[in-house]
Amino acid sequence: MPRKYEFIEHTADLGFKVYGASPEKLFTHAAEAFFEALVALESVKERIERSIKVEADGLDNLMVRWLSELLYLYDTEMLVFKSFQVKRIEDNHLEANARGEVLDPARHEIKTGIKAVTYHKLYVKERRGGWEAQVILDI
Repeated sequence: MPRKYEFIEHTADLGFKVYGASPEKLFTHAAEAFFEALVALESVKERIERSIKVEADGLDNLMVRWLSELLYLYDTEMLVFKSFQVKRIEDNHLEANARGEVLDPARHEIKTGIKAVTYHKLYVKERRGGWEAQVILDI
């Protein structure tokens, strides 16, 4: 199976590159990388399912909006997600389901604190029959 994402070096921040055969897979893998940076995914159980809808102009802005919404759910409701299904991306609109649970400090070790999803060095582009994105997180 081709790689879904890889973490990249970035001074004082955390970055990752994401890959996918379609925009939907790309955004799914970005969410997985985001939560892998936050908490060990193997410790998260799929007890809660959330439907998420976001809108933004262009795929770059949509990526920031998508990951920022996930960060918002973590910050406000302490939700950690393990699996994602991006069902549809069209007309600057994303619809997805995320599965996970409420953070349990006894079982979930927080790897890093994420303050924000940034536009620094951000890109989302089609490449060689697939898609690639780069995201830098403010930690």
